[in-house]
Amino acid sequence: MNRNPSPSLVLDSVRESLVSSSGALLIGQAVRLAALRPALSRALGPWRGQRAVHDPGKVLLDVAMAVALGGDCLADVAVVRAQPQVFGPVASDPIVSRLIAALAADIEVSLPAIRAARARTRSLVWARRRPLAGTAGRREGGQVIVDLDATLVTAHSEKQNAGPTYKKGFGFSPMCAFVDHGEHGTGEVLALDLRPGSASPFNSADHIACLDAALAQLPEIERGQVLVRTDAGGGSKAFLHYVTDLGLEYSVGFPAHGPVQAAIEAIPASAWGESIDGDGQPRDGAQVADLTAWMPTPTAPTRSPARFGPQHWPDTMRVIARRERPHPGAQLRLTDHDGWRITCFATNTPIDQTANNGWALADLEVRHRQRARAEDRIRALKDTGMRNLPFHGYAQNQIWLEIVSLAADLLAWTQTLAFADHEPARRWEPKRLRLRLLSVAGRIVCTGRRRQLRLPRGWPWNHLIDTGWAQLHNT
Repeated sequence: MNRNPSPSLVLDSVRESLVSSSGALLIGQAVRLAALRPALSRALGPWRGQRAVHDPGKVLLDVAMAVALGGDCLADVAVVRAQPQVFGPVASDPIVSRLIAALAADIEVSLPAIRAARARTRSLVWARRRPLAGTAGRREGGQVIVDLDATLVTAHSEKQNAGPTYKKGFGFSPMCAFVDHGEHGTGEVLALDLRPGSASPFNSADHIACLDAALAQLPEIERGQVLVRTDAGGGSKAFLHYVTDLGLEYSVGFPAHGPVQAAIEAIPASAWGESIDGDGQPRDGAQVADLTAWMPTPTAPTRSPARFGPQHWPDTMRVIARRERPHPGAQLRLTDHDGWRITCFATNTPIDQTANNGWALADLEVRHRQRARAEDRIRALKDTGMRNLPFHGYAQNQIWLEIVSLAADLLAWTQTLAFADHEPARRWEPKRLRLRLLSVAGRIVCTGRRRQLRLPRGWPWNHLIDTGWAQLHNT
């Protein structure tokens, strides 16, 4: 006779004083340490009515908290409202909707105000604990890598400025900027710029605007040691000149055709060196080479730089190629050469083959290849409210992206302040963080005129919540 290994459960009509988001207590403490609520309250003060009961900063923070916990529309703030013991009083749905409408009606002022509040809070968090290895203000080991990338968000209805995308879909094409998480960081979101669906991923003006917004989010001491990293969408003369004029470094995808093909034909076999993996070990079947000396001399420009922008590449730019044998079954491309898969990028970082005073060629190639981590951050954002923009109006969706950015900040700042550098939970993606820490249920117990939150006995990740709580009180 087969027996059911799990005991049957029957729903009891008796209710207890429980909360379903006990782990969000960590986020609440991080918000207090970072002084985020006062910053938002000051920034959104002009949009508070004379007789308003709810502070606009608290309202926006409650919506961001709901998104951080897994919500994807304004109505999901009900989850936060249902737990006043943890989150305090929360505004009703009509009040939240009216605030979003008011901010969208004054988008040219409200958007910079929200971003300024986020930037001030980020400076406080980084002053308490820098989420990157190295020393602030120094390029040696303390460099901040900013990844720029465009993505696509599908629209399932006729929303304002939604349109056909370059991948034959329909929706929007926001431009994103992140801090690369590296070994100790948490991949913070610096900027989310909403763009119509027809926007090109190669638009240099959009890259420049997104970079400006991203740099404004960094603490001032960090802005002089930035490496800008993009895919081939950022490989335009105008954008690279702009980065160079700011005194920053770049590592940008470069098309492997035209002059690059000519250089690969001319480069001797001895110029190809060994490629390495992210752990510094040799990568079988892959090689790297500096193509700069073999690049053909560019032709004289025929268009006016004053009218059409820079007509030549920056003088300090170097082009580096990587070749690797395609995986079995992979289809060859037109840019492949002699059976090798060719990929290239451009950088102005000085090359030192001995790596005594600079970057070795193989290290530069690995650094650029790690740009793929931006795709992980985009996937995490789509799990944190960006999968579907919920409003019809374009300005309202711009505010929504700021809420998504704020929600991602809440998670990243909590991980930065609550966990040590070596703790794997510091680098967990939002989905895992919610499943293991934030969504755990707890019991509220009132004793000795104090309210205490008790976690379930035997929860495998109780120790992380305990150590995170202790760290937030000691930071």
